[in-house]
Amino acid sequence: MAKRISVGIDIGTHTTRVIVLEHKNGESSPSILGTGSAHTDGVRLGYITNIKHAADSIRRAVQNAEKNCGEVKIKKAYISMGGISLLSVTSIGSAIIGKADGEITHLDVNKAFANSEENLELPNRKIIQSMPIQYKLDGKEIYGRPEGMRGIKLEVKSLYVTCLKQNIEDLITACAEANIEVLDVIPSPIATANAILNDKQKNAGSALVDIGAETLSVAVFENNTPISVVVFPIGGMDITKDVALYFRIDMDEAESVKVGSLIGNFPKKKLDDIVEARMTDIFELVENHLKKIKKNGLLPAGIIIAGGGSYIPRIDEVAKRDLRLPARIGPIDGSIDSKFKIKDSSWYTALGLALSTKNHNQYPEENNVLKGNFKQLKEGFKSFLNQLLP
Repeated sequence: MAKRISVGIDIGTHTTRVIVLEHKNGESSPSILGTGSAHTDGVRLGYITNIKHAADSIRRAVQNAEKNCGEVKIKKAYISMGGISLLSVTSIGSAIIGKADGEITHLDVNKAFANSEENLELPNRKIIQSMPIQYKLDGKEIYGRPEGMRGIKLEVKSLYVTCLKQNIEDLITACAEANIEVLDVIPSPIATANAILNDKQKNAGSALVDIGAETLSVAVFENNTPISVVVFPIGGMDITKDVALYFRIDMDEAESVKVGSLIGNFPKKKLDDIVEARMTDIFELVENHLKKIKKNGLLPAGIIIAGGGSYIPRIDEVAKRDLRLPARIGPIDGSIDSKFKIKDSSWYTALGLALSTKNHNQYPEENNVLKGNFKQLKEGFKSFLNQLLP
């Protein structure tokens, strides 16, 4: 009997990671069959600079995952989209209720949602995920789904996560060259939040701050919905460079010194000052963004820090001080079964991607990046008969 599995592939600037989940009938949570990783080549600041090198990285990571999964062959996957071109925008659309008795139908909701997209101006950009974040009926905010309510005019405020068209075209092409069919492209911060944040945190109001090697992503949640996504060109590697330059040591040694795994003849006070100065720069960007969306100091569930940068000593203390909000490191033990535990938070994006299958259709059809303008691109790729063969 064929295994029912899902695969997430996170193509990071430094490392490409693959997680394979098995979904068993009658069990609420999937189990992790295995993982694989490989050093990433051809990627800079989260976007692909060399398609062939990136494809080779994906292929190596997939092969390593297949070895750990036994007889599973990986042919399809959910893929992450990160990088500095990732940006969210909001738009408002409306629709006059079609039925004579004023009852809102799914068609009315889709019309309002489509109108909000029509009101956008996005030159050179592609929508990779879209979702409603607020509804109003006859000028008054409503909660929950609007279908079945009665009124005259429905308004919807929608969030659109976008990136440069060239970036996503190159990403899908690199996957195709690695013989991987893309089921959907999901923004990295949304995928990571899917694995790390619980409903309580998303409902109360929280910000997921993911510090990668070269990028910093911030995803803000409220009422169980993302309300803002942004990526900045700064990351843990910038701290490593600062340490390497000051102490005149190579990058590998500087990385070990930065995370506290190498204790040598380095003045602790000076090291702390160097690291904290760059962390302050990082959290200043987060604070300015929260001010821009009017959420600074107004997130009861606070800041959740993830990514490779989350291992920097005292980073949660600096975040709490600089942002004046509760702050904590994302879960260190992200096990979803008894067979496998995730102890490195840089794996959470890949895990969130593989988990995306259960939430894949919760928003209107427009959320799938492979629909619409990219339908022809997808159809041009090599077709595979089976997703994952035993």
